[in-house]
Amino acid sequence: MALRAVELIRRKRDGHPLSPDDIRAFIAGYTEGDVPDYQMAAMAMAIFFQGMTPEELAVWTQAMLHSGDLLDLGLPDGAPVIDKHSTGGVGDTISLALAPLAAACGLKVPMISGRGLGHTGGTIDKLESIPGFDAALSTERLRAIVHQHGFVITGQTARLAPADRKLYALRDVTATVMSVPLIASSIMSKKLAEGLSGLVLDVKTGSGAFMADVADAQRLARTMVGIGHDMGVTTHALITNMDQPLGHAIGNAIEVREAIDVLRAEGPEDMTELTLQLATRMLLIAGAAPDVRAAYDTARRALDDGRALACFRRVVEAQGGDPRVVDDPDLLPAAPIAQPWGAPDDGVVARIACDDLGRIAARLGAGRARAGEPIDHAVGLTLHHKVGAPVRRGEPLVTIHAREPAAAEAAALALRDAIEVAPEVATVRPLVLDVIDTP
Repeated sequence: MALRAVELIRRKRDGHPLSPDDIRAFIAGYTEGDVPDYQMAAMAMAIFFQGMTPEELAVWTQAMLHSGDLLDLGLPDGAPVIDKHSTGGVGDTISLALAPLAAACGLKVPMISGRGLGHTGGTIDKLESIPGFDAALSTERLRAIVHQHGFVITGQTARLAPADRKLYALRDVTATVMSVPLIASSIMSKKLAEGLSGLVLDVKTGSGAFMADVADAQRLARTMVGIGHDMGVTTHALITNMDQPLGHAIGNAIEVREAIDVLRAEGPEDMTELTLQLATRMLLIAGAAPDVRAAYDTARRALDDGRALACFRRVVEAQGGDPRVVDDPDLLPAAPIAQPWGAPDDGVVARIACDDLGRIAARLGAGRARAGEPIDHAVGLTLHHKVGAPVRRGEPLVTIHAREPAAAEAAALALRDAIEVAPEVATVRPLVLDVIDTP
């Protein structure tokens, strides 16, 4: 395959489309080790500059999807197997509340999630704040939990889209991450390997998002929605605002606590609303409600009457976690230092550098710079006021949860540049900026 790989790289470099057979052979060769990393890196760079036609992208995604096993939940034909994927953001704890909410409404949700890298936290890291929680389930255990309880949240297995696992790591070290075809095929190959009948995408845009520009986020969303529809999986995308963190918690255990608040119907307004909006789309795709209003009301009832919270408690226990944390979040890890950081002036919160807050939390130990590094589940930040809120000088804006005094002081210094208080009220964009349900 080596000589043939060089020819294919040259063709893509020069702007010529690759045939379906060529794409399948290239992905198969990479999965099996016949195409080395340096040749895949060259192909990724060629795609970064030349892009892909819709036909190429469809075949590329299918080849990565079929590079390993497909998840078979063993459910009856027509069972509503629906998942959600977020492109990532600061304080994005939506999955922890959304999966049990959707399951409480009758959907089956096999949520396969990842760990955090950089300034965005990983769903699996957050759940592992719960003592005993097991996110490395066998396929048999995963299947049994979904059958019994309606949802599961677990890590990706080695045989699920293995070509993507290799390419994802390679893109991170070859400056080819920001490519719409490569992002779209990576997300969709992993998600479609779950055997879904429907998928809802939460595509973030803003200072704390992968796609800072709305137009870029819309382009990515349309690309992924198109892939889903081409493969027979109804796919909707919400373009959502990530100019400031979702909710108030940035960390691991403190985000789990906040997700529990959402499931108690006592959570922050923005987190609760986005959870309900995403659940609404999941229910619509599944045919579980006739229209948006009915779907929203169905999700709202499952949150308000405690069914979603009860579902979360059962799955925490089924995955080996201590279910008592659902009723007593004080059992979650807590940092020994909780240091307030006050507003520098009277005024309103005019700007929050969302990505900076994520990096501050990561430096406290809540995130990692390299895959596989340990994290501290207890540390992070609690944000007390959002953009547009009036504040007085010295009033606590953030609580820093730290392990050591020096780390807390370093975080306090960094917060001076991350949050701006000004005399004027800032313009706040809506939480949901667009909904895309057709290619």
